[in-house]
Amino acid sequence: MKHHFLLPLLCLLPLALQAAPNPLTPQVVEYQVKYGSFSLGEARFTLETPKDHTYRYDMDSDLSLLMLSDKRKITSVFTDVDGQLQPLRFIHERTGTGKDFNEQIAFARDQGKVFSVYKGEKTKLDYDDALYDTMMVQLQFRLDLLRGKQEYHYKMVKDNEIDDYRFRNLGTDTVTVPAGTYQAVRLEVARESTKRHTEVWMAPELGYLPVRFIHKEKGSTMELVLRQARFSSDAPAKQLAQTE
Repeated sequence: MKHHFLLPLLCLLPLALQAAPNPLTPQVVEYQVKYGSFSLGEARFTLETPKDHTYRYDMDSDLSLLMLSDKRKITSVFTDVDGQLQPLRFIHERTGTGKDFNEQIAFARDQGKVFSVYKGEKTKLDYDDALYDTMMVQLQFRLDLLRGKQEYHYKMVKDNEIDDYRFRNLGTDTVTVPAGTYQAVRLEVARESTKRHTEVWMAPELGYLPVRFIHKEKGSTMELVLRQARFSSDAPAKQLAQTE
């Protein structure tokens, strides 16, 4: 169950009464995760209040289907330099059915290197351009949409490699999810192969938060739909996480 690229935030007052939040506003977002017509469980994304211009972005999920289970905890630590996010550390831990694994990445920008360990294998990559991890890239994507950028191209460190992702804008759609109905920007991952297809719908009124994500591969479909989102300008993450 590969759901950690999930392109993923929350307010203490009703969203309809507030202006669209900035993507870097402290937030807690919950998604329902589905595999075809089956509900697998939920995934929660939490962006904490920054400390000394350093942000922490977490994802926790607990999914199951019949006798299969998949639990993940992902943490991304990064800084914001005038709207350009720069990764510092990334940790991804997976447990459940099959082999457990751990991924850890250290971004040493001053050395021009990335030190990565994935499933026990170590590698060193060059850091000579804008790079992202698979969590904080979602926030950079949202910032770029907010600024009206027309090209969406991101290099991500994943599985001891640097992957190149490009997105195409497909216009707007009205999307209804458990959290409500939104007019959303629809984008797809640009690929030459038709074996995999990924689309995401991002709502401007929620600071371009993804409200629906769908990935199709080998005849199967994985989908995330927004269940609830809350934002706060000053509340600590623990208080946000307890707010229902």
